[in-house]
Amino acid sequence: MELGLQNKNALVCGSTQGIGRATAFALAKEGVNVTLIARNKEILQEVLKELPQNGQQKHGYLVADFSNPDQVKHVVSTCNSFHILINNTGGPKSGAIIDASIDEFSAAFQMHVLVNQILVQSVVPFMKKQCFGRIINIISTSVKEPIPGLGVSNTIRNAVANWSKTMASELAEFGITMNNVLPGFTDTARLDQIISIKAKGANTTQEKMTQIMKDYVPAKRFAKPEETAAAVTFLASNSASYITGINLPVDGGRTKSL
Repeated sequence: MELGLQNKNALVCGSTQGIGRATAFALAKEGVNVTLIARNKEILQEVLKELPQNGQQKHGYLVADFSNPDQVKHVVSTCNSFHILINNTGGPKSGAIIDASIDEFSAAFQMHVLVNQILVQSVVPFMKKQCFGRIINIISTSVKEPIPGLGVSNTIRNAVANWSKTMASELAEFGITMNNVLPGFTDTARLDQIISIKAKGANTTQEKMTQIMKDYVPAKRFAKPEETAAAVTFLASNSASYITGINLPVDGGRTKSL
């Protein structure tokens, strides 16, 4: 399948690790000019050196802390000519929702909803001129089924999903699509953290908790970040031009709802 991504420009958030990093690599392999954005300059520079390069691509990076929306707004105002935007931010810490503080909700809302809004407002004018845009939000299967022990995350991820569905309707006539990818259990540092917390709460070992969680999944394994990145890359392509406003689980069949 010809994805038609040669010479497109992409901004990939949270691209120093996990799904964000894998997505940056997947897009670069398709000939996309990738701009990484995260808060750690040194790691950004390391990832930049490793990105696939066909000799003509122009990769780069931006440094911004998503806990500071004003900083993000300033940084992207200097570089916003992107055909593709991948919104991807690490999830809020785990815990019961009854114990969550107002500050936790406020911080998560800023990082996930407000920053997404800032980024979209920055890149959409260019996308409209190109009559082409792909905005993909990497969120969570909790959009369909809340995950126990992730109270703040469940709340904020659904806020992003509804924001995205609304935005998709407004942007469709301009050749801009917006979709959500919902990763299941994916072999990342974030999952390692969740397994550790769950194991402690259940008074068991991380190895046993890992197996318990794998058994939740019909595929009986965790996803590789590259598998989620493949779904993101397809949604960014010409081939997905009539797909917008959807939630796409990439979860090995774990989500029981339709």
